[in-house]
Amino acid sequence: MSTSKIQQSIRHSYQNLQSQLENFVPRRAQNYLVAEIAKTICGDYHKSNRILVAEAGTGIGKSLSYLMATIPVAVWNNRKVVISTATVALQEQLINKDLPLFRRLTDREFSFVLAKGRQRYCCSEKLASASGADGGQLAMFESKPKAKDIELLGRLYTALSQGKWDGDRDSWPKPIKDELWQHIVSDKHTCNLSMPAHRDCPFQKARSDLDKADVIIANHSLVMSDADLGGGVILPEPENTIYVFDEAHHLPKVARDHSSAAASLKGAASWLERLNQAVSKFSSLADEKRVSRFRNELQDAIQFLIPTLGALATRFEPSQFEEKRYRFENGELPEWLEAESQELKKAANKANTAVAKIADLIAERVKDGELANRLAEPALAELGFYIQRMGNLAQVWQLMAEPIRDKGAPLARWLEVSPDREDDYIVNVSPLEVGWQLDQQLWSRCIGAVLVSATMRALNSFSFFCHQAGISEKPEKGTRFLALASPFDYQNQAELYVPTMKYEPQAPQFTEYLIERLPKLIEDKKANLVLFSSYWQMNQVAEALATNFAKRGWALQVQGDSSRSEILNKHKTLVQCQKTSVLFGTGSFSEGLDLPGELLENLIITKIPFAVPTSPVEQAHAEYIEQRGGNPFLQISVPEASKKLIQSVGRLLRKERDSGRVIILDRRIVTKRYGKSLLDSLPPFKRTIEY
Repeated sequence: MSTSKIQQSIRHSYQNLQSQLENFVPRRAQNYLVAEIAKTICGDYHKSNRILVAEAGTGIGKSLSYLMATIPVAVWNNRKVVISTATVALQEQLINKDLPLFRRLTDREFSFVLAKGRQRYCCSEKLASASGADGGQLAMFESKPKAKDIELLGRLYTALSQGKWDGDRDSWPKPIKDELWQHIVSDKHTCNLSMPAHRDCPFQKARSDLDKADVIIANHSLVMSDADLGGGVILPEPENTIYVFDEAHHLPKVARDHSSAAASLKGAASWLERLNQAVSKFSSLADEKRVSRFRNELQDAIQFLIPTLGALATRFEPSQFEEKRYRFENGELPEWLEAESQELKKAANKANTAVAKIADLIAERVKDGELANRLAEPALAELGFYIQRMGNLAQVWQLMAEPIRDKGAPLARWLEVSPDREDDYIVNVSPLEVGWQLDQQLWSRCIGAVLVSATMRALNSFSFFCHQAGISEKPEKGTRFLALASPFDYQNQAELYVPTMKYEPQAPQFTEYLIERLPKLIEDKKANLVLFSSYWQMNQVAEALATNFAKRGWALQVQGDSSRSEILNKHKTLVQCQKTSVLFGTGSFSEGLDLPGELLENLIITKIPFAVPTSPVEQAHAEYIEQRGGNPFLQISVPEASKKLIQSVGRLLRKERDSGRVIILDRRIVTKRYGKSLLDSLPPFKRTIEY
């Protein structure tokens, strides 16, 4: 049971909220969410399975709710809270606004920190070399660096050395180009803690801050990276952690991407050839008696891998590739490739182990004082590159060699024509479903987990999300499910309008018809957002209407023409000047765009956001469902479209006093059988449907 001290602490912070926030209105839904989260993670509902899945509509105040409920439980029990988001915007909101506010509300002291992946930090040793501070500058660059890049590297090094910069890419005042950053970025293979200089590097300093903090803000990708390493490597161990996944509907896709792997054939053979030439140089830095075995094993494996990968690239005909891809149906490989994959798996694993052992033996000699740092550093940095590449290669062939499973979804496996090298192919492998993996890595190990989002349900059900995320819906498993409606008065604040249309979106005339209809639906002297399903259609319509809009004095801004922040700043200025502002956007404008009040009063959705299953993973998933007698359109496409449509209409009302109109120009929402399910899953706006 939750202790009385925890209950008192939560009650105390909720009471303080009224004095800290102007115009605070107590919300029953928020109060209820706080109580349910606390009860769940304290084990009131189930002793071992302490998981809550909650859809909390806009305006409830879900971030403050989970802070109020989880932090007191964690602090009183000496546990950690990891809050994971899908977007930088939400991380910034938590760090700069919500957590400082909660700190003023609560009677318990706690510390918080933003966790970032290693790739956001520079390696101090690499920076010293790249800037020329240790005389090794030019050796790091394949081509001579530009003068302005050398000058920037010098400034970065000076600022880091003088303690005026913490080595975090995001904290440098101006953006650092990717091409330059890759020369100084920290990576796990070159960051060697046996060397004194590496123990005090920017990433290790940041890591030590994580160890001390009570609350850690991360993103889904970093949580999955830690889980893939076994948990507790970057972030706290799951066994000592209460997880909060905000924007949780993104988690399954992030998890799937992390379980995927890709490597080229001839490209891999090329860097393996370079490694083969450098093996003797690396081995000379280690103890000869101990290193000889691993040197021989590495050379034997490379001498098998190079010709085999090269020959493999010649076994495929370009004519077999449709749109530069060749997918193995049902994940099944031809017998010859199955046999080849087994041999490549053995050789890649053998090479992977051997190259890591050689690096370990060099590091040991440094630690024992038998080898100078200046000799070991460049070799270990170069070896780190090969270890990374070799690990990836081993993962690809491990997955390619995996036999077809009797149960569960198969792996999606396909080849792509390489964009970088002629007559080369990239081998790709991806799981279709990762729920079991999330359960194994997180749900069955953590203290408790809270998964929240404004759009968790599809077609008014949690089933689609639960299947994707590996969470059981069975009552005896004890997972709590909440669907909390937004506090908005939808009936009186907004109208959903479905006008008559001559054509449905599949019709070839639809784009031309949009050009004709849209000017009549734009609200004069107001803020308008038009959402399209494709960039092509958006640009076609924008090009056709630009002159028309300009003549009327309407300002049109199209996603992609300027940065998002520039577009939004100009939009706000136009609205404040009572001008007609029209934004054209696609999918990314349908989520995370916050335009409260008069910044959006007229939202037009041109088409139900059905995703076209063009990726090999989506095609393989549809194929798997069909094989089992299912309907991929109804089981995948419609639920996904439901979530995206809810996100799209969610752009209109952001605060309790907002008002406006949503117009849907896709008549399938009223003419098709699945349309009713989509319509019923939307907020209860006042409806006007023309027939």
